[in-house]
Amino acid sequence: MNYKSFIAGAMAFALAACAAGCGEKKESDSKPDSNKETTAAPTEATTEEVTEEEPPKPVEATDPNTVTFDDGVFDFAFAKGDDDDCAKGELSVVELMGNKMLKFTDDNTVPLKGKVQKIGISVTKLLGNEGAAKVRSIEFDMYAQATADHLKTDDADGVRAPGWIGGGGGTVTAQEKWYDFKEFSGGEYNFETSGNVHAVFKFLLADSGQCWNEDMEDANFLIMRWGVANESDMYIDNIVFYDEDGKSIPLLDQKSKKEQFEDTAKEKASEAKAQFDEAVENAKADAEKTKEEMKADYEKAVADMKSDFEKAKSEIANSEEYEKVKAKIDEAEAKLKEDTEKAKSAIEEASKAIEDAKKNK
Repeated sequence: MNYKSFIAGAMAFALAACAAGCGEKKESDSKPDSNKETTAAPTEATTEEVTEEEPPKPVEATDPNTVTFDDGVFDFAFAKGDDDDCAKGELSVVELMGNKMLKFTDDNTVPLKGKVQKIGISVTKLLGNEGAAKVRSIEFDMYAQATADHLKTDDADGVRAPGWIGGGGGTVTAQEKWYDFKEFSGGEYNFETSGNVHAVFKFLLADSGQCWNEDMEDANFLIMRWGVANESDMYIDNIVFYDEDGKSIPLLDQKSKKEQFEDTAKEKASEAKAQFDEAVENAKADAEKTKEEMKADYEKAVADMKSDFEKAKSEIANSEEYEKVKAKIDEAEAKLKEDTEKAKSAIEEASKAIEDAKKNK
């Protein structure tokens, strides 16, 4: 048997069968079976989810020497309104977004165009004369809250948002010259209340004396917000003062209003007690004086009565009518003695009353 011919024929047959099978598979794959259920393959979403923007949040203080207004004290601040461009308003401490801040409430009597909101800060009251002389830079946060829906933006009109927020500041230095601090800016165009606009004021010419010194009675500076785009109030928070080494300067002891009231009450009580003690001493002195005066008046009255009586008695004794009136003279002597004893008793009772009054006081 020719094995080579046999093997060759078998291989040819196998290749032909394999080719036929592949052809059938491709044909069945290209024509789906009508008896089988077909499902569409899921497609991935191509659209991105739209996230809603959250309103800004206030910044918390991180330095221990920060003026936070948490105690409600702001007697070192004042609203400046005597310049022609000044906004008119009042200062107060209120809570904004859960954080207490100094608020300038604008009464909006001054038109927006050219209006400047101004707050003065007395540094001497916060740091003392020595601390104020060390200041080389100041940092703080400004916020704004719209009070009307008059802002125009690229997207809409009548928006209740503050818009552009910016300004600057300045001070009178020890050389009695006005010094301008660097301007700052920020903004909020979507929400009623803005986030913090951080400002940094620096004494860049301190080496030439353009700063404060210990001889100044009231070193202070102005915070100014200009370019007000919509009716809105200004807020200030987190004021920190730094020295030439960049270290924060400690504040003088800041007491809460409750502590201030308590101290004032103690002072008033102390003053009242001092006045009461003085009144008691004066009363005692007056009582002693009254006692001595009463005694002197009594003794004088007795002496005068005795003198008058003896004089009258002597005149009568030398007259022919003496015997006739002797009985009346004896009666008058008895009456004088009785009146003297009554007066003496009255003096003793008055003295006792004065002593009792002293003890009770």
